[in-house]
Amino acid sequence: MKLIKSLAVILCWALVSAHFSFASGRDIRITPVVRTVQSVAPAVVNIHTARIVEQEINPFGSMFDDTLFRHFFGSQDLTRRFEQRSLGSGVIIDANKQLVLTNAHVIEGASTIRVRLLDGRQFDGELVGSDPDFDLAILHLKDARDLPQATMGDSSDMMIGETVIAIGNPFGFGNTVTTGVVSAVERTIETKQGTFTDFIQTDAAINPGNSGGPLMNLAGELVGINTAIHAGAEGIGFAIPINKAKRVVEELVSFGRVQAAWLGLEGQDVDERIARYLGLEEARGMLVTQVHEASSQKAGIEPGDVITSVNGVAVEDRNHYQRILRNFTLGQELRLDIAGQAGKRRASVKLQAFTNEKALDMADRRWGMTVRVQGRNLVVSQVRPGSPAQQLGLRSGDLLLKVAGDALSTADDYARAFKRYRMANTVLLLVARDGRGYHVRLRV
Repeated sequence: MKLIKSLAVILCWALVSAHFSFASGRDIRITPVVRTVQSVAPAVVNIHTARIVEQEINPFGSMFDDTLFRHFFGSQDLTRRFEQRSLGSGVIIDANKQLVLTNAHVIEGASTIRVRLLDGRQFDGELVGSDPDFDLAILHLKDARDLPQATMGDSSDMMIGETVIAIGNPFGFGNTVTTGVVSAVERTIETKQGTFTDFIQTDAAINPGNSGGPLMNLAGELVGINTAIHAGAEGIGFAIPINKAKRVVEELVSFGRVQAAWLGLEGQDVDERIARYLGLEEARGMLVTQVHEASSQKAGIEPGDVITSVNGVAVEDRNHYQRILRNFTLGQELRLDIAGQAGKRRASVKLQAFTNEKALDMADRRWGMTVRVQGRNLVVSQVRPGSPAQQLGLRSGDLLLKVAGDALSTADDYARAFKRYRMANTVLLLVARDGRGYHVRLRV
């Protein structure tokens, strides 16, 4: 009897042990990475775009600028049209509002946007807003219901060495997943498109088709938007921190664009003489020449100070200073390292709105001309006596076609161009008078 009981106990233990081993073997495979991918995969989308590209055939080649050729000769019979298609990824961040977050370059110039979910559903994507300076765009999924969404995380406490997961949907048939660690935070990179700051750097592979997809932590939270691969090295990827993306999303949804912001500072490059005078090791930074905003004045910034860094990013010159500021949004507080006659110090200043009205007023004072729309053209309406515009020979009625390569058709275009090139000593303009076009240099 005891033998039978012993055998029964042994048999029961064996059955329980076998079941436990099977369950443990299965459970151990469901790692935090697997759980994260399973939870967020339905919210990762494929973005398919198409755009109609018009290529004008200029029979005069480089003899005439294309803008001038179009303006004076027309191009109805000399235009070739073809369709360009591209693929990218995105992530649903708001199921109720049907919003998808992706990179601006994924949808740049698109005439049609089609979004495909992992479950096979497809929707037309409507562009809510896009900003190339932040490389972020928001899409609205038309007539979409019962959508999944990613859980928003907090990128402010990212830890060097923590595991992250990059997910994309480059072809619309399924997700691609790569893992890695956070290599660095607040990384700054220089590209042909400009200076980008505050990147999360990771060694998780990010392929071009995965651009715009989510970067996740092991808690299953969205901490970044994958955006770029370092052109000069393998295994280095970058993501826009989600805290930064949240601010941009708020402005894109509210205004359709990110409002221009500035610190109200005008400046010039630092030369060797100024560097020696202020005891700087190198001739770098931006020498402040004017202070327009009260917030900067209250922070103690005055003409003669040199801005040496912004939020830890070393300033090379005035153009670099402006490129750095384009990474931040209205109301953000920036840390400035300053060198002046009183020595080195640090100041915190909030970014203020740089409105088009303010820019047009400054353009009148700095460049010396006002503009108006006449038909489909932007024309010079007034030239202030003694101004750089008057010294150049510009006069009322001249057509203003381009500023430093930026095509103009509205006063807002002119205001945006001024914001971008306002501190330049020389600006290349394309103007037209009496049916003839000229490239001229406006010297300030």
